Amino acid sequence: MTDIHPTRAAEFWEARYQGNDRIWSGRPNPLLVREVTGLVPGTALDLGCGEGADAVWLASRGWRVTGADISRTALERAAGHAAEAGVGDHVRWERHELGVTFPEGLFDLVTAQFLQSPVPLEQDRVLRRAAAAVAPGGTLLIVMHAGWPSWQDEAPFDVEFPTSTSLPAALALPEGEWSVETVDTVRKPSVSPEGIEGFRDDNVWRFRRTGR
Repeated sequence: MTDIHPTRAAEFWEARYQGNDRIWSGRPNPLLVREVTGLVPGTALDLGCGEGADAVWLASRGWRVTGADISRTALERAAGHAAEAGVGDHVRWERHELGVTFPEGLFDLVTAQFLQSPVPLEQDRVLRRAAAAVAPGGTLLIVMHAGWPSWQDEAPFDVEFPTSTSLPAALALPEGEWSVETVDTVRKPSVSPEGIEGFRDDNVWRFRRTGR
């Protein structure tokens, strides 16, 4: 794994993972599954891979995956899950604080699922680097929360939710080199820790690199 020096962001995420046996569900993100199913497997980069559910799912479908995350604990769990699923040799795990360091190379698929953080993250810069890492003919897939859950009365921290138009503007993709394949808002059920039922909206963008 690539190493980094501890920062506030690294310490926050490491403490969060170490404080829980499991943070995420272990299932791949449904919008990743929806958008990637049907693509020809190749090389994939999973940014903010967490405990590895998306990377493991991609590897099980024939992708050769690089999973990048800021937390060493998360990456160790992800490697264990990949081994349990029999795809450990199809995934490379790298430790990066995105915005400071970034995986090298070009990929047929670059996926960024919910790169939204309660600690500082240069989101626009990271996503522009993500676009630059897409190989010709490859796909950039971005999924972000569009707002707080319906049951959330007060914002627990400051965050800017990208809109269907603001994110493409921030990416500043070169004209003539990209095509837009998906722009969508999806509403999903959401339940508060106290059991209050509601919903949350997510935005999804899929771009295809047509040239370089």
